[in-house]
This record gives sequence, structure tokens and C-alpha cells, in this order.
Amino acid sequence: MRRLWLIFAQAVTASVAVLFVLNTLKPEWLRNTAPDAVVAILEAPASEPGARAAAGSYAEAAQRSMPAVVHIYTTKAARASRHPLLNDPVFRHFFGDRPDEGRQQSSGLGSGVIVSQDGFILTNNHVIDAADEIEVALNDGRQYSASVIGRDPETDLAVLRITTDAPLPAITLARGDMLHVGDVVLAIGNPFGVGQTVTMGIISALGRSHLGINTFENYIQTDAAINPGNSGGALVDSTGNLVGINTAIYSRSGGSLGIGFAIPISIARNVLEQIVATGEVTRGWVGVEIREITPELASSFGLQGTEGALIAGVLRGSPAEQGGVRPGDVLVAVEGKTIQDPKAMLELVAALPPGKTASFRVRRSGKDVDLTVAVARRPIPQAAR
Repeated sequence: MRRLWLIFAQAVTASVAVLFVLNTLKPEWLRNTAPDAVVAILEAPASEPGARAAAGSYAEAAQRSMPAVVHIYTTKAARASRHPLLNDPVFRHFFGDRPDEGRQQSSGLGSGVIVSQDGFILTNNHVIDAADEIEVALNDGRQYSASVIGRDPETDLAVLRITTDAPLPAITLARGDMLHVGDVVLAIGNPFGVGQTVTMGIISALGRSHLGINTFENYIQTDAAINPGNSGGALVDSTGNLVGINTAIYSRSGGSLGIGFAIPISIARNVLEQIVATGEVTRGWVGVEIREITPELASSFGLQGTEGALIAGVLRGSPAEQGGVRPGDVLVAVEGKTIQDPKAMLELVAALPPGKTASFRVRRSGKDVDLTVAVARRPIPQAAR
């Protein structure tokens, strides 16, 4: 009996020693690696190649438009004020001339949209304003130097071009008359330089103006998050077609508060085509200074309402003066189209081709007077030269 007990004790000791060695050197041999032996889980099946996105997803729209949205990096040289010692002959004798003293480099970033396989890119004018060098980085990592084809500060748009033999992804432009308040839109850009980012929202309003951002305003308002660096990027619809160029935000903190503005594609396309064709944007001009008609002004001029644009001044020798327009007149219609406010008047006149003779209806001393004015070309803003 004692012998059997010794054999059993030795066998147990040997087994424990073997388990100790295995647990130390090869612990995986003692573990069950089957996942369903640990916890029972449910896993979605792998997506088939080319499978459609899940319901409610805008992945297809994003994948279709993202390759055409580029990052724009600009560099501008700024000369700081020169220290008076640098002009001192004694100082220069001992330390020599330092022509680069006070010279600084500043850089900026924004976004743009490739709108043609020929390499034309739409962006905001303020993104590339006064830039000495412009670099464009595509979503696939390619980088190119870009040249400025033309700028239009009055709409805050600019057209760049990159040259390459490699194929370029170009976005599809939507029809400008297909937008409605409540439509889902995606904003694509490079906010704060973190990399390409897609945000989703809806069209909150159309035709926003009187914001004081640019001379010509007809903005799309959206609650899709737009932040610094998104400027010049794409606002696309739920199918990935370009509906606007992201331009500005209303913010008290510098970040998105859900009120962003984009230039409609109808305006952007017109500017693009004119700049590519001629290098600039041509608009009509008659040479008047206009003011909004307030209730107080309407009362003092004996007007029944505040519709129209008050002619506050007429430039000497301008088309308006030659056509008989006088200070104090109220412009009520251009080419038969009713004028609601000065903004509408500015847009109607700007849309007239230079050299065209247009009919103006003004209200003078309580009577409507029809005039004929030869439209001239609107002077190019100094900032665009």
C-alpha cells in the first residue's frame, strides 16, 4: 500500500512539474483559442466588392467627389519695417549690408475644386490673394505648382490651373436651379489643415444677401460644418455633384456654429467661363451711386413704399448722366424687371453686356419717366489688377 502511494505521489509531482514548464515556456498550448468558446458574438458578413452603401449613407457621394477636392497651400513674402540702425553708415561698415533683414515668410491654406480635366481649379480669391507661390495637393498625394488664370474679388472667386500629363479627377457640376431648402449637402475641404474632411448638413436657405461679405452676394446657407481651411472647397449634393463653393461662416469663436455660406454653382460657373475665356470678368456699369430707401427717405420723397433704389449721385460723363438720370430719381425698373432694392439693381445692371442700350424707368416728382442708357463696362477693382 505504501508503495502504491509513493507511485501516485511521484506521478502527481511529475504532472505538476510538466504543467509548470509548459505554462512558463508555451502557455498558448494550454489555452483554448476558439473565439466562440470565450463569448458568443454576431458579426456582419464581409461586403462584396462593388456592394452598395448602407441605407442612409452618403459614402457614394463622398467617394465620387472627394478626389476632385484639393488642398491649396500658399506662401507670401512680407517685408517688415526696417530697423533704423540698418541705415546707419557706421553700423553697415562693421556689420555689412543685410538685404534679407526684416523679410518674413507667411503661409496659408485652403481648398479648391478641380472642375475640368484640363487642370482648371475653382477656389476663393481670399485663399490665394497676394500669394507668391501656390501649391496644390491632390487627395492621392500628388502635388503641383499652380498658376493664377484670373480672379474676381467682387464674388471672391479665383481660377487656378495645374499642368500635368497624368489624368486628373474632375467633379460634375450640378444644375443651379435644382436646389431646394432642406436638401442634404456635404461640405468637403481641409479644415485647420487636418486633412480632407467631409461634413453633412442641409441647405438652410437660398439667396442670402446683404451680408456685407462681397459686392455680389447670392449665397447658399448651410449647417454643414465649415471651418477655416474649408474656404474654396466643395459643397456637393447627395449624389456628389458640385452645387457651391464654400466661402464664409458666421462665427463668434472662429469655429463652425452651423451657419455657413457657399457661392452657388450658377455664379461660379459664369465666373469660371469668363475667366478661362478672357482672363477676367466683364460686367455692366452705368455710373450711379445708389442708396436703400428707408421709410424716412420714402416719406421725405413722397414715395408710397420702399421699393426701388434711390439715385444718390451720378458720375459726371457717365452713361447714366448721358442717359438723363438725375440725383434724387428712384430707379424702379431695368429692362422691364422691377427693382426691389439696391442689391437687385446692382445685379441687374452688372448682368447687362457692355455696349448694350438698356431701358431704365425712374420715378421723378411722383411720375414715372422712361430713359435709355448705353451700358458701359464696369471698372475692374484695384484688388484684381
